[in-house]
Formats: sequence, C-alpha cells, structure tokens
Amino acid sequence: MTYLPVEPDHIHSSANGYKQRKVDSVLKRMNKLGKKADNLAQGIREHVRLGTKMSETMKGKLSLGARIVKVGGVDKIFKNLFSVKEGEKLLKACQCYLSTTTGPIAGLLFISTDKVAFCSETSLKFYSSNGELLRLHYKVLIPVEKIKRVNQSVNMKKPSQKYMEITTMDGFDFWFMGFLNYQKAFKCLQQTIFSRQLSSVEMMYKCKSLTS
Repeated sequence: MTYLPVEPDHIHSSANGYKQRKVDSVLKRMNKLGKKADNLAQGIREHVRLGTKMSETMKGKLSLGARIVKVGGVDKIFKNLFSVKEGEKLLKACQCYLSTTTGPIAGLLFISTDKVAFCSETSLKFYSSNGELLRLHYKVLIPVEKIKRVNQSVNMKKPSQKYMEITTMDGFDFWFMGFLNYQKAFKCLQQTIFSRQLSSVEMMYKCKSLTS
C-alpha cells in the first residue's frame, strides 16, 4: 500500500491565500471595467439626449464619421480645420457639445499642445450683413496660454450631466457638455495647461539666467 505525503498546513494556507488574491484581483478588474462601461453608457445617453432629434443626431454622427475616414483620421481633420504650428501635437479629440445662446452645438473638441479648438459636426446657417444665406462650420479656437482656468460642474438634479467651463484671460467663458468620456477630456485639458505653464516658468528662468 502506498501513502501519499501529507502537505504541511502552511503550504495549504499559502496556496489558498494566493488563490484568494487572484480572485480579488480579477473582481477588482471586473469592477473597474464595469464602472468604465457605466460611465461610457451614461456619456452616450447624455450626448444623444442633447441632440435636437435622434435622426438629426445620427445623421451628424454618420457625416462626421465619413469625413474622418475620407480625410484620413482626426489628426488630419484638425490640421485642415485649424492652423497648426511647427512641433504642435494633437493630444485628444472628443465628441461633445458647445453651449451657445441658440442651444447646444454638436462637434469635435480638439486638445493640442498649443490650443483648444472646437468645430461643429455639420455646417450651420448664417446670414451675412446683406442678408445672404451662408452655411459655415461653427469654430472656436482658444490658445492654451490664454486660458485662465478650467472648471468642472455637475447638475445636482442629474449627476450624469457634467459641464466643462473654460475661462480665458480676456474674460470669455466657453461651456462644453455631453462628452462621451468626460473625465478623460477634463484630465487631458488639465495636463495640457499644467505642462504649458511649466514650460513658461522654465523659459522665464532661462531668460533670467541669460540676462543676469
């Protein structure tokens, strides 16, 4: 008769502990993915809700998607829409809405190393001074060095409604909302502003050291 060796208790305890840690790790990852999925779902619902009509919203998305494919990516669209400096890099492009006196306008928000820029998904109707009907894309361009502060706010009655306010040095306020991923956009903008401020401080010290 053959007897199997009995493993000491501490080996069983170690193995069980390892398994439990692995299970905990998997559960944490699943929890994190679940929260991300919930946030994305909330962002999509809020983005669609801000549109005037579902059919018009979907038409705008399809039109935007076709433009991106035709041009060859959001980076090329950014360069076609706005003047880009040498060495300037596009950090993020995200779909959102710009708040205006006539209502929210759907479009793309570009965050680069030098500017924050917005362009409407579709062309809008404008009338010239002589009454001529024009169709133009609504654009906003804010140099990063002209940004005084960036605030985030939430509708207390509807927490899914999150807003990003950009205030410029000359006192203008721009409100953006309906982001598909609000936190990523806000974090990217904060990091861009901080990096620019840090570069300005470093440049100032370099100039002082050269003149001293």
